[in-house]
Amino acid sequence: MNIFTLEIWDDEANKCTFYTVRKEDAEENETDKFFKKYDANPESKRAAQELLSFVLDSIGEDHGAIDALFNRFENEVIGLPNKGKVNVSGVVFLYPNFPLRLYALRIGDRNDLVILFNGGLKSAQTNQGSKDLNIKWIEACQYAKRIEEALRDGEIIINYEKRKILSDNGNEEIFL
Repeated sequence: MNIFTLEIWDDEANKCTFYTVRKEDAEENETDKFFKKYDANPESKRAAQELLSFVLDSIGEDHGAIDALFNRFENEVIGLPNKGKVNVSGVVFLYPNFPLRLYALRIGDRNDLVILFNGGLKSAQTNQGSKDLNIKWIEACQYAKRIEEALRDGEIIINYEKRKILSDNGNEEIFL
C-alpha cells in the first residue's frame, strides 16, 4: 500500500472526532471524494445527504460511535449506515435498501474516535458483487489494517483527553 496521511476530517462534534485518509499526493481526502461524488449525482444526492447527516449529527453530535450504529461488520471495517432497525434513546435508525456504503473504523472500539474512508454504490447483495463498491471496500480494509498495526506498534498513539490521534512523537501530522 502506498503512503497515506491520517488527518482530521471533523473535530467539532460533541461526541466524536472523525479522521480520514489522504493518499500520497492526492488533493482530496477519501471521505470528501465520496461525498463530493455522490452529492453531485442526482440519483444518489439524497442518500449522500442522509448519510452525511447520519455521520455528523447522529454519530458526531447525538450518540457517538456506539455499537448499535456500528453494527454492519465487513471484515476490518464497518459499513455505514447501520443495518436493521435500531432504536437509540427513542430514535429509530432504519435504512432499508440504502444505496450507499461509507466505510469506517472505530479506534479501539471507542465511541469518540472514528476514521472514515471512502465507499460506494451498493448495486448487488455483496460488496464483492458491487462493481463500484468492491475496490473501495478492499482499500478501506487495507487502510484499517495499517492503522491498527501502527496503533499496536506505537507508531501512532491516542490522546484520550483531547480525543486525538497523534504520531509517536506527539505530532498531529501522521504519515503511514
